[in-house]
Amino acid sequence: MSAARGGPARGGPALALWEQIRAGRSPDDTRVADVAGADPVVLGDDHVLRLRDQLRSDVLGAGPLETLLADPGVTDVLVNGLAGVWVDRGHGLERRDLAFSDAAQVRRLAVRLATLAGRRLDESQPFVDGLLPGGIRLHAILPPLVETAAHLSLRIPRDNGLDLAGLQEGGAVDASGARVLAELIAARVAFVISGGTGSGKTTLLAALLRQVPAHERIVIVEDVRELRVVHPHVVRLEGRSANVEGSGEIALPVLVRQSLRMRPDRLVVGEVRGAEVRELLTALNTGHDGGCGTIHANTSADVVARFEALGALAGMTTPAVHSQLASAVRVVVHLRRAGDRRVVQELGVLVRVGGTVQVRPALVRSGDRLEREDGWSELRRALGAS
Repeated sequence: MSAARGGPARGGPALALWEQIRAGRSPDDTRVADVAGADPVVLGDDHVLRLRDQLRSDVLGAGPLETLLADPGVTDVLVNGLAGVWVDRGHGLERRDLAFSDAAQVRRLAVRLATLAGRRLDESQPFVDGLLPGGIRLHAILPPLVETAAHLSLRIPRDNGLDLAGLQEGGAVDASGARVLAELIAARVAFVISGGTGSGKTTLLAALLRQVPAHERIVIVEDVRELRVVHPHVVRLEGRSANVEGSGEIALPVLVRQSLRMRPDRLVVGEVRGAEVRELLTALNTGHDGGCGTIHANTSADVVARFEALGALAGMTTPAVHSQLASAVRVVVHLRRAGDRRVVQELGVLVRVGGTVQVRPALVRSGDRLEREDGWSELRRALGAS
C-alpha cells in the first residue's frame, strides 16, 4: 500500500504554515500561496506551483483522500483508522490501496477536517459531525472510542440535478410511480421517505422538492446540511453542536419549533432521528400540509415501529405516537438498493386499524415495475383522486 502523507511531518514551508495555524491565523488560499512562494529563486517556479498545490491539499483539503473525493463516482469515503480506506462507488464498499503511516497522521487529518467544518475535535470532544466546504459531510471519532486511530466517514453529495424524469430514466422508478410521486407533491400530502443507509433517500427528496411550485416557501431543518434543493425559495436551518464548555447546542427539536414561526409552506426535516419527531408530528397536525422528511427503516412496514422508538425518546407514549402519526403522515415511500441502483421499492399509505396505525402497500416493485396492491384505493383517496 502507498503511504499517505501528513501535514506537519514535513519541514520547510509546510512547517511554517502549521506554525501560523498554531499561532491562530486560519489558513486560506492566499496564505498557502505566500508560504509556498516564499523563496522562488531557490525553489524554482515549477517547484513553487507543485508545493502550493500540495500545501493546499494538505492544509485546505483532505490530503491523501483528495483524489478519492474528486472521483465523480464516489459517494462515501471511510477511513478505519490504520486498518484501511474504503470507498463506495455505487457497487458497495471497495478497499483502496491507501494507508496511513501512524495514528498521529490520521488524527491530524481528522482534526484538520473538523476545523474546516467549524467544529472542535479533541479529548474533550472526541467525535464530531459537520459539513466541509463544498458540502461534504464529515463524521470523525477518536480513540479510545474506536480502536488504534481516528476513524472518518465522508459522504460526498453529488449534485446530479436529478428530477423525477431523471430518476425514471435511471430506472429508480417507473412511469406510473413517477406520476404518483408528482401527484403526491401537487396534492400537498404529508409523506416520509424510508430506507437504509445509502438507499437514495436524500436524492429522491431533493427531486420531489423540485416539483414544489415556485411561489411556495420551503423551510428545511437538518442536523447537518446535506439536502440540495433546486427551488427559488428555500430557507435552511442547521443544528449546532455544544462548544468545549458543553453549552451552545441548538438541537433539531428547537429548530423545528423555530421553523414554524417562519411561515413555511412546506416544512422539511432532512432526517427524522430523534426527539424532533414530536415537534414534527405536532406541526403536521396543525395545518402545515405537504410536510415531509426521511427516516431510516429496513422496510416500509418498519416505519411505524421506528416512529414509536423515536417518540419514546421524546417522552411520547405508543398510543400518542399512533394518534399523532395517523393524522400527520399519509404516505410512505420506501427505497432500497438493487445492485448498483437505488430504487423505489414501495409506496404505502398509513391506515388506522383499531387503535393502531399500519402501512398498507399500495404500489410494490416487481421486476422493473410498480404493481398495485391492496392499499391502492386508499392511496388514490389520499391524493384526492377518484
